[in-house]
Amino acid sequence: MATESSIKDAFANYTDYLNRLNDKRERVVKASRDITINSKKVIFQVHRISKNNKDEVLDKAVKDLASVTEQHVSRLVKELQGTDFWKLRRAYSPGVQEYVEAATLCNFCKNGTLLILDEINATLLPLSDPSLQPLQINILDYLLGLADLTGELMRLAIGRISDGELEYAEKICRFVRDIYRELTLLAPHMDDNTDMKTKMDTMLQSIMKIENACFSVHVRGSEYVQLPGSSDPSYLLLGMPDREI
Repeated sequence: MATESSIKDAFANYTDYLNRLNDKRERVVKASRDITINSKKVIFQVHRISKNNKDEVLDKAVKDLASVTEQHVSRLVKELQGTDFWKLRRAYSPGVQEYVEAATLCNFCKNGTLLILDEINATLLPLSDPSLQPLQINILDYLLGLADLTGELMRLAIGRISDGELEYAEKICRFVRDIYRELTLLAPHMDDNTDMKTKMDTMLQSIMKIENACFSVHVRGSEYVQLPGSSDPSYLLLGMPDREI
């Protein structure tokens, strides 16, 4: 009887543990979904950028990103700090990748540099209880988010070309090439690289789209003349800015 009772107690503990884990997973999935939705809003805000409103748009995007961190990422941190959070990685990975994408896009547009993993994790530390192991974004989720960044940079580059900012588009192109080159060297050595292989193919397509757009402007530049009364030497491929008459 004692043996039977101990077995029942053991399985009751297992049941309780799994129920708590499933409840936590549901909360983590919800937090990840909220992070994804609101990080996308930050990305959409960045794409509103133009020659005339860059500082205004980016300042709002940075504020919106800070709100995502304080309101939604903080929930994820509180759920996972002090636990074996790697067990639930699949539940929160999509949100973290989208957050990395939004953060790195804002940083590139504002500073022209790559936001590294240590800098992102440093922003999460104040959200954690100092007495518990803090949640830190792992390298894989960071790299997958970085791979997605290149797609947004491609859209940004095409938009900048249409606004006459060819040099900025070429800067984006060089930046995306650098990321692709480094990931090409790294991806074969990743343990779980199935997702990365798919994203590498998409990344190469993004590079080609930027290069083709920039190339078209250079080759066909002679077809576009400077507007009368304008001091702007930019060649316009996809459209012209509004001008007062």
